[in-house]
Amino acid sequence: MPDKDLPSPTQGVVFIHGVGGSARAWQPQADSLRAAGFMPLALDLPGYGGRTAIEQITFEEFAQDVEAQIAKAGLVRPVLVGHSLGGMIAQTMLRRKPYGYRGAVLVGTSPAFGKPDGDFQKKFVADRLAPLASGKTMPELAAAMIDEIIGPNADPDGKALAVASMAAVPAATYKACVEAIVTFEERANLPEIKVPVLCLVGEFDGNAPPAMMQRMAAKIPGAQFALLPGLGHLPNLENPAAFDAALLAFLRDLDAGDVKKRSAAP
Repeated sequence: MPDKDLPSPTQGVVFIHGVGGSARAWQPQADSLRAAGFMPLALDLPGYGGRTAIEQITFEEFAQDVEAQIAKAGLVRPVLVGHSLGGMIAQTMLRRKPYGYRGAVLVGTSPAFGKPDGDFQKKFVADRLAPLASGKTMPELAAAMIDEIIGPNADPDGKALAVASMAAVPAATYKACVEAIVTFEERANLPEIKVPVLCLVGEFDGNAPPAMMQRMAAKIPGAQFALLPGLGHLPNLENPAAFDAALLAFLRDLDAGDVKKRSAAP
């Protein structure tokens, strides 16, 4: 007989990192969730965490990779927690398998990035890749990159982990992910999302402004919106306790049935 003290596969929570992240950037959350009886699975996306660097990739390919890792881990309808790029991947997965997950937490992300050939998008890519094109390395750029996106009172240990994660990203992988972001478009699917969603963002997140994420939440049936005061684009590392409290509250509401239920899979 199964051990009743062990979390069941249906208590799985899958963490999907952003462009400068990694599986290890979710360590504070993995520790908190494991202590609370959940089964955390923090993933390294293609090109990250020692995986072969990538030259290009699509969101469908990202989603397929995450789906394969979930299947390999044996998790059944886990909750997705996606940050930034990871939140875009989570949205892609919710479209591909509308009833495949118990819920989703979309952190500091967006439902679209416009058109790849737009002036804003071209500038976005050029600004982020110019330092690499000039000969700088990711380890040389990492600290400044993190300083640009965190809030004013980030936890020093969390900041150090963010810098280490960014520094470890291969330049080719970083370039491929930046170029992929400007192709992202999932706005049409927001009203079709079938599972409970929490849109979570830091007060000072300039990459995913809170007002934009609140509008995004309003387009997802029954979605919740939560603002984390004083935090920037990396809330899980800037203040792990505040982030984990919001995440665990959502997960416990899911378990208690307090989050609005969607129609069951046919």
